[in-house]
Amino acid sequence: MRLRTSLRHARTALLVAGLCVLAACGREDVRPTPPVTQPVTAAPAAPRPQPIRIGLALGGGAAKGFAHIGVIKMLEANGFKADVVAGTSAGSVVGALYASGMDPFQMQERAVALDESSIRDVRLFSGGLVQGVALQNYVNEQVGNRTLDRMRIPFAAVATRLETGDRIVFVRGNTGQAVRASSSVPGVFEPVKIGDRHYVDGGVVSPVPVDAAKQLGADLVIAVDISSKASGTMPGSMLGIVNQSIAIMGQNLGRQELARADVVIRPQVNDIGPASFEQRNAAILQGERAALAAMPQIRAKIAELERTRAAARVQPKPVEPEPVDIDCGDSWVRRLNPFAKERAC
Repeated sequence: MRLRTSLRHARTALLVAGLCVLAACGREDVRPTPPVTQPVTAAPAAPRPQPIRIGLALGGGAAKGFAHIGVIKMLEANGFKADVVAGTSAGSVVGALYASGMDPFQMQERAVALDESSIRDVRLFSGGLVQGVALQNYVNEQVGNRTLDRMRIPFAAVATRLETGDRIVFVRGNTGQAVRASSSVPGVFEPVKIGDRHYVDGGVVSPVPVDAAKQLGADLVIAVDISSKASGTMPGSMLGIVNQSIAIMGQNLGRQELARADVVIRPQVNDIGPASFEQRNAAILQGERAALAAMPQIRAKIAELERTRAAARVQPKPVEPEPVDIDCGDSWVRRLNPFAKERAC
């Protein structure tokens, strides 16, 4: 009897203790736990900077244009290969050969072997002493009949529309014909008719085609100026007066466009006449010397452009951690006491 009474009292005590525990759970808040968060992820790597696109702007100057070959030789020898090329007059001839995939040593070999008479087709009373078809055919042969839009390096030949004086940038079509138009010195070559329009030498409006090189996508333009400079003396002949007048006009015309180049290379070819093909080797050598002297400036300009790009590059912001909500509907608190009010689980 006494044992039963003790068991009854023990059960009663356990029941009361259990009710107290349940009552406490209903009254007190459960201690909050930190929210589960996503791990902090590292910021994605910054995109690799695009390489700087180097553009060559090769100016006109007839036989002085052999200097362009020397410039290209020295640029490549120092690790600089043009990504785009624009040429005016003689610069368009050299530029077309280079853009077709010919290396500077091959160009020099062709230059040394060139028979001047093979590109001169005299035709009197036709608007010029030289027709220009022979030059057109020569260029097409040298570039393997590639059209302008199929060059290995993007290339543009600059000419002048005779009817309006507009600068025309050829980037598609017959390469030889575009070079012929770009090289048609007024009074020497007859104007080139393409469709219903007539074109003359690009040097009339753009002696060194810096803007055309930029239009092709160059980030940094290296301009090669081989134009004649005023001699500082009074010419002794009518032809000398004409040449000096043309030199003065070219100087004034090209000054603004040259100012937009990043580097200007000026080979010392002022003593080489426009028809002095016999001095081609001297012109090539002067191109090499001038380009070599410009190397520190080219490297400095490229470094400056790289720094500017790096400073302007926006770094991506790190990913902020975000709290993740967890469904507490089946938590141990609710299983223990369905009437409990949860703040966290």
